[in-house]
Amino acid sequence: MKEKIYLTFRALRHKNYRLFFSGQCISLTGTWIQQLAMSWLIYSLTKSPFLMGAIMFAGSIPSLFLSPYAGVLVDRINKHSALIIIQTLFMIETFVMAILTLAGVIQVWHIIILSILMGITNAFDMPLRQSFVVQLVDDSNDLGNAISLNSSSFNLARLIGPAIAGVLIASFGEGICFLINSLSYIAVIAALFAMKMAPPVYKTNGKNILQEFKEGLKYTFDSLPMRNILVFLSITSLIGMSFPVLMPIFAKEILNGNAQTLGFLMSASGVGALTGALCLAGKKSFVGLEKWIFAASLMFGFGLASLAFVNKIWISMILLFMTGLGMVVIIAACNTIIQNLVDDDKRGRVMSLYAMAFMGTAPIGSLCSGTIADRIGVPHTYLLIGLTMIVTAFIFGTKLKYFRVKEEAAIGEDESSFATSEGLKG
Repeated sequence: MKEKIYLTFRALRHKNYRLFFSGQCISLTGTWIQQLAMSWLIYSLTKSPFLMGAIMFAGSIPSLFLSPYAGVLVDRINKHSALIIIQTLFMIETFVMAILTLAGVIQVWHIIILSILMGITNAFDMPLRQSFVVQLVDDSNDLGNAISLNSSSFNLARLIGPAIAGVLIASFGEGICFLINSLSYIAVIAALFAMKMAPPVYKTNGKNILQEFKEGLKYTFDSLPMRNILVFLSITSLIGMSFPVLMPIFAKEILNGNAQTLGFLMSASGVGALTGALCLAGKKSFVGLEKWIFAASLMFGFGLASLAFVNKIWISMILLFMTGLGMVVIIAACNTIIQNLVDDDKRGRVMSLYAMAFMGTAPIGSLCSGTIADRIGVPHTYLLIGLTMIVTAFIFGTKLKYFRVKEEAAIGEDESSFATSEGLKG
């Protein structure tokens, strides 16, 4: 038992990672409190599935255009210092949202502008954080565990944050949620300042940003496993990751609930996501993760499709548990495989493409989901999304053997099965 616990949390033995993990847990809880408050505020102001999707589109679309170039910059700069700046920007943006809401003057156009600004900041934040993690773990064998624990912190926050937000919205309104999120960034900023980092080593090659972007793009898509994973992740994000956008409408109009109902639903999804992340954290290597992705995709699709046939909160929470578990296994497993395959000097660029696949197509999905829900209703939209996700999973399942063959070739292994994570590193 002790060995299992150590295996699951072994990355925490690295001091810098422990600091980062602790700060992230607090900050991400604030983020999820804001996420639910934002959804409820938009629903309260618009009552329109289309406008909800359009606002989410505005907040996420910068990642599609900026993430690839952000990745080039990430490979050139001091990631530690840049993260401090990025987290500070998030704190300022959310504080402005809090002041406008608490003052009672918040309007839809305010939300759109602030969402775009946060989206721009996030386009730099995601590849930066993903690339920074490797600097916090001294033993490369712990990298996969660190990635899974990152997902655990994200989903622990996803479990706690919405439940807190539901109570706060019902008692005090959305503004206090934004203020709490703004203050939560102090924790991660303090953790970053407390770290003792080795001086960064920069490699100058005389290339401009566009040349380095093309180099990173070619490097990524010349690798069949990385290419397949990014294509699959972008399709999954386009189809399925937009489901939370419609959840306020589902909670209010299908379950006849309120903000607390929405909090319970999102927390149920968070419990599933945390469960999936901890299961991955206990895995010794990334051998066989492509099979986890296939199974998780089926679970994700089944959970969403089944929401079309329920009107009871407890059944909805069970289905959202399955949906959250499937979603996080897909995201974390794809991340782990890519992180183990990529060279360190191209990590920022590759992870920016990962961010673009994960977050860049989601706004288009949000806009499409909102438009479809306006026409056929939320339950039928969930059914359509779920069935499409199941079909995508089976298409991906036919490619599993190519993942194994190509990954062996990429690292020069002659074995007939997946090589060890140590062989795949670098």
